[in-house]
Amino acid sequence: MSALDDRLTELGIAIPSVAAPAGAYVSAIITGNLVFTAGQLPFVAGALPATGKVGAAVSAEQAKELAALCVLNGLAAAKGVLGSLDRITRVIKVVGFVASDPSFTGQPGVINGASELLGQIFGEAGAHARSAVGVAVLPLDSPVEVELILEFA
Repeated sequence: MSALDDRLTELGIAIPSVAAPAGAYVSAIITGNLVFTAGQLPFVAGALPATGKVGAAVSAEQAKELAALCVLNGLAAAKGVLGSLDRITRVIKVVGFVASDPSFTGQPGVINGASELLGQIFGEAGAHARSAVGVAVLPLDSPVEVELILEFA
């Protein structure tokens, strides 16, 4: 077992299977020493646990939890192309999209769910640049979508 596997076990986290792409793209791709993941929805066992706009049908706190699920799916995609998450040396950037009710302005707090989980998993190497963007709608009426840029050795 690796140090990262030990850390995930300690946190009670299991990396899921790679989610099948919902279109004509791949889940993750390598260029140089970077992995770029496709936007990841918060699938759990192939289904979205919630749908709708944040600030209306979905609470900010629930959306924050969904953003963390997106990260787990992103890590699964990265593991699929890297073979092992132990190869990740740094989280470079997180881009988060929040399907927002027009009056909702708490997108950064929602995407903190992704950022905080990456910090718990990777420690200092999990500190990253980030964007948190409110949008009108996301695929399958998902409340959140997250993509990752990861450095590896």
